[in-house]
Amino acid sequence: MKIAIALALVAGIAGTSTPALASSSDVPAPSLVARYTFDAGAVNGQVSDSSGHGPALTVRAVDNGVVQFPGGVAGGKYAAFPAICATATPCPRSLLEGASTAGLNPGTQTFRWSARVLINKAQVKGSANIMQKGVAGTGSQWKMQIGATQGRAQCVVGGTGLTGGYLVRSLSTVTDGQWHKILCQRSGTALSVYVDDVLKGTATLPATLSISNNLPMRIGGANFKNSDMYHGLLDDVYAELG
Repeated sequence: MKIAIALALVAGIAGTSTPALASSSDVPAPSLVARYTFDAGAVNGQVSDSSGHGPALTVRAVDNGVVQFPGGVAGGKYAAFPAICATATPCPRSLLEGASTAGLNPGTQTFRWSARVLINKAQVKGSANIMQKGVAGTGSQWKMQIGATQGRAQCVVGGTGLTGGYLVRSLSTVTDGQWHKILCQRSGTALSVYVDDVLKGTATLPATLSISNNLPMRIGGANFKNSDMYHGLLDDVYAELG
């Protein structure tokens, strides 16, 4: 079901970097609530959380889909999702799924979710779904995806009791076959998207918008029923609260 999207882009902010943390000792630093470096790959079908706070991720697949964990140049690993299909026949698909936890349900608190991506335009069909918790139109959600038309990073939130959602797009593409860090941040009335630690767009939303649901967090796709699967490489996926 389509939802109404409130969209706002900020021009002339390409030189704005990730905001520094407040220096006051009265303001607590953000707490890491989940992190996945993929350095250990998958063990018995599960990817461990390196923060000690998040859920383990279960590898789910249909039509012989496989998530691989190749080694990086620095010795670490990353996640490689099934390639996009050129035909209409059933395609291998796979995603990673983690159980709902309190830390992944931020309510109205400041919340950040981030991932490093490597993907090119030919690998995007529909909206490439990087990570999300919650489903549009059925409650609240937070989501990160890449648009198919211009390959821009997108951050999406929906609130409990609201029928619409809020979306912000980056001013630049991330589908150039290079590694990019995408970070989405909801803080107060602002929804922001950063690419490589530079602010690339912002939208305004209600301070009362609350994100909380009992649905799992999924990485690489919302489900197997649509075409919005992610077909590139992922690394260093994490979420912070506060």
